Amino acid sequence: MFYVIGRAVLALLAAAGLLALGWLLLGAAVAPVGRGGVYAVVPAGGDGEHLEQDLAGLRWLRKGGMARFTVVIADCGLSGQGRRLAERLAWRDRGVILCAMDDLPACLWEEKQV
Repeated sequence: MFYVIGRAVLALLAAAGLLALGWLLLGAAVAPVGRGGVYAVVPAGGDGEHLEQDLAGLRWLRKGGMARFTVVIADCGLSGQGRRLAERLAWRDRGVILCAMDDLPACLWEEKQV
């Protein structure tokens, strides 16, 4: 009796392992992983109310290997407090840069040349 239950549990675990392996391989094959200059531009204004949450979601995509991109915080009229928050977030993460909205093309060009 225990032999049959043990084999059933082993078969179930093997099937789950194969399913997980297939899921990882399929995810690696179809994940939108960029190879070149891909940017996610996050417009920020005011006190940067949702800036930390927006960057946390994008950081999750990068750390999970789902995508490779540079996050650009575009200053669209940040207050002093919002500017300090954006600078702190850019300082904390190498993949984040802060740029004025008017200077966005120049910032992207400089980042691409580095």
